[in-house]
Amino acid sequence: MLQTIQKWTVQHGQKQHYSWSMDLPELMAFIAILLLQGVIKLPSPRDAWSATLGHPLINGIMAQNRFQDIMQHLRFDNMNTRSERVKTDRFAAISDVWKSFVANCISSYTPGRYITIDQQLFPTKTRCSFLAYSATKPDKFGIKFWVACDLKSKYVCNVIPDLGDDPSRPNVVMKLMEPFMNKGRTVTTDSFFTSLSLAQQLLSQKTTLLGTVSKVCQELPESAKQNLDRHEFRTKVFSTSGTTLTVYAPKRKKTLCILSTMHSVVETGETRKKKPNTVNDYSRMKGGVDAMDQMVREYTVRSGTRRWPVAVFYNMVDIAALNAHILYEACTGVKERRIDFLMELASELAHSHVEAQKASVKTRLRQQPTTLEPGKRAKCQVKKKCNSNHATMRCADCYRYTCGRCKEKVVWKCRDCAV
Repeated sequence: MLQTIQKWTVQHGQKQHYSWSMDLPELMAFIAILLLQGVIKLPSPRDAWSATLGHPLINGIMAQNRFQDIMQHLRFDNMNTRSERVKTDRFAAISDVWKSFVANCISSYTPGRYITIDQQLFPTKTRCSFLAYSATKPDKFGIKFWVACDLKSKYVCNVIPDLGDDPSRPNVVMKLMEPFMNKGRTVTTDSFFTSLSLAQQLLSQKTTLLGTVSKVCQELPESAKQNLDRHEFRTKVFSTSGTTLTVYAPKRKKTLCILSTMHSVVETGETRKKKPNTVNDYSRMKGGVDAMDQMVREYTVRSGTRRWPVAVFYNMVDIAALNAHILYEACTGVKERRIDFLMELASELAHSHVEAQKASVKTRLRQQPTTLEPGKRAKCQVKKKCNSNHATMRCADCYRYTCGRCKEKVVWKCRDCAV
């Protein structure tokens, strides 16, 4: 994926400057700065390099002008062939990288028994044909993704963008659950997906379903819609071909319909509200994707952009960082704060580029003349105890010109003691 992004970013950069280049360590350092900006949370990305709000880690990785230059040329596909691919794929501008990312998410982790499927709205107002609006989300506009998330760890197992051209809603659930079928898992959905036909399709592949059903659904029996909402804390149960429908009234003039192939027996509690076990299990299992989305938003790399592929890339980095943290804890057994993990991850991503920069600076300093011409002086390159003093001598280790105030004072020793 990094090689693909590097290839097309360099291609776009060379259209403006034929000598423009970027290697893989520099691209990794660019992603490291995105992660650091998500952790530090400055008012604007430019503040990361400011004199008052700037952070030394970001300043030491890459200059602001270079970061903005890479952001300007950041591309994920061949722009010369995009017009043809867009005719059959609306996601063509980032489709190849996205498919590789999703394949890695699926192959890197084996989810538990319970999987939650719900929507994630990544906030953005960029112009694209599939920009979505959701009145129930904090940010009303964004790009919608259908996410399959492990209930216990909140690992993103599978994710599909909603391009607004899929008329068959149950197909989304079947696509998301395709790698995890025939393993006795249970998938939790909301009324947007849940239907009797979907439950039977999943059950035929040894996967059970638990989800809410809309009261206006045509599959609901007429007796389930009559007179129940007049009685508080009442429950009716309907069953057919291994599927159970629980209709519960949590309050007057309100009903909750739960469709389940997970429960063969529906039992009501002994509390005052007499909640059935299907309602309790749904309440416990429905929040996997919402909890994941909340965790992602806490340290998101999201920033203002006018290009929707960059917004998708931001979401990809956010999900990848969360999944990496979950995998790290699962493989090592070490519980580490997510903020500490992200800082360490950014440091490791930028390590190769930072070391290459230091080696390049040292090489350039070595190429400078050992001694200046008579009567000439250079400015001090250390500036620890001076502003811009003049110097004629260079450091023996780093080869920088050093003035008398910035040099290290050495204790006078005789030749016998210095050996």
